[in-house]
Amino acid sequence: MTVIDAGPAGEFRLAPSILSADFGNLGHDVALIDAETDWLHVDVMDGHFVPNVSLGPPVVASLRRYSSRFFDCHLMMSEPGRYLEAFARSGANGCTVHVEVGGTAGLIEEAHALGLRVGLAANPDTPFHAVAPFLGDIDLLLLMTVFPGFGGQSFMAEVMEKVEEARREIDRNALLVDLEVDGGIDVATAPIAVRAGANVLVAGSAIFARQDPLAAAATLRAAALSVVS
Repeated sequence: MTVIDAGPAGEFRLAPSILSADFGNLGHDVALIDAETDWLHVDVMDGHFVPNVSLGPPVVASLRRYSSRFFDCHLMMSEPGRYLEAFARSGANGCTVHVEVGGTAGLIEEAHALGLRVGLAANPDTPFHAVAPFLGDIDLLLLMTVFPGFGGQSFMAEVMEKVEEARREIDRNALLVDLEVDGGIDVATAPIAVRAGANVLVAGSAIFARQDPLAAAATLRAAALSVVS
């Protein structure tokens, strides 16, 4: 595993998602937006937990030649435990698993043992109480603002109530846990998510689908930070 510091918990970070990049030219696209990348978000889909397939550890390893950023790997998989070690070896710095797949405590323990920064994700219709018991054991909570599986979906504003609840609990217990949102993030929704308490924003099509991805990322960052006092 390539050891890269994620930075202080709670600090704002923009995490461009390569799910919306050109898969035939990933290295170029990743390098292109590097100056506005805090973390690189890598969506991994198994075609079972979600109805789509993306990439695996070999692609993560190949991307290391083009980026020294923190690799934030989101494992949308039914059996993530089978692949945690492979992702750690490939250069992933953090791996996020879904609470919906079960076996959460064991997955968290295994990921920590591998030296990974550990995230726990919840789908839009999963209540906060499903992830609350694990907040003290994780480094990142990812609250999906779309149902995972495909890029370019519309932001689900109703999830912001859950984001606010998570932020209150994290702050009340002084936990060193980043709060990430993923899905439909653009210049209009980024301020909404930050205002609700998110400090890590994942954005795909709002960056990579634009004519100038680097400029789009900079504009998105400015929009998000416009609500930070």
